Amino acid sequence: MKVLVKLGGALLDSPDSQEALANQIAAAGARGASLVVVHGGGRRMTRYLAERGVESRFVEGMRVTGPDTVDAVLKVFAGSVNSELVASLNRAGALAVGLSGIDALLVEATQMDPALGAVGRVTTVNAGLLHLLTEHGYLPVVACVAGDRAGGIYNVNADQMAAACAVAFGARQLLFLTDVAGVLDAGQRVRAVVCAGEIAQLISGGIATGGMQAKLNAALAALEGGVEQVRIAPGAAAGVIERILAGEDLGTRVVASEAAGV
Repeated sequence: MKVLVKLGGALLDSPDSQEALANQIAAAGARGASLVVVHGGGRRMTRYLAERGVESRFVEGMRVTGPDTVDAVLKVFAGSVNSELVASLNRAGALAVGLSGIDALLVEATQMDPALGAVGRVTTVNAGLLHLLTEHGYLPVVACVAGDRAGGIYNVNADQMAAACAVAFGARQLLFLTDVAGVLDAGQRVRAVVCAGEIAQLISGGIATGGMQAKLNAALAALEGGVEQVRIAPGAAAGVIERILAGEDLGTRVVASEAAGV
């Protein structure tokens, strides 16, 4: 079974959390799952910029990416965060390969909005590299940086990148592992199931904002692209990956219709 796991940057801030997730991912691969990992690293990016006197600004959850920030995107996302995660996965027994979307034009993008600077919208995922690696027992670990054929570099929202990669890879399941319990309702209770038709209402009603808004939009894109199951779940929960792959209801399932959620 093909599975794409998206790891939020908050989970990678803690060495213990990173090690636990690396062990789970390696174990899932050993049990026969064909896995790709996509990761962010926003909290570390914010700290890195603050230490250099650069203020982080966001518009609808997107980090405004000026020239100073592009350099940081490469150093943090494609550099330290990616390499440390790859090292953890290798220590856990996987054969992890660190990548960004720039490598072999794995993920191509175009500028989303000039006001956001070098923030990209994914246009193409060239999944041949993912297939080549996974078919030979390797675990691709993709940082949320994309490129274009003119040599451009783009900061891409990691949730959007995960959804696009999941569709192109032909993943059956897309797991968004995050630092919250799932999608919350207006009463701050975790929703077990969210239907695609409810997403716009959750966003327009101000219930799903910021990072959760981005995840729900990405989940919708994944479902529309043919991914069978999308899950938004707490990455810190014990054995979260094994439990979800075994069919346990953990976090929130995002489904195409009410019938699919039954």
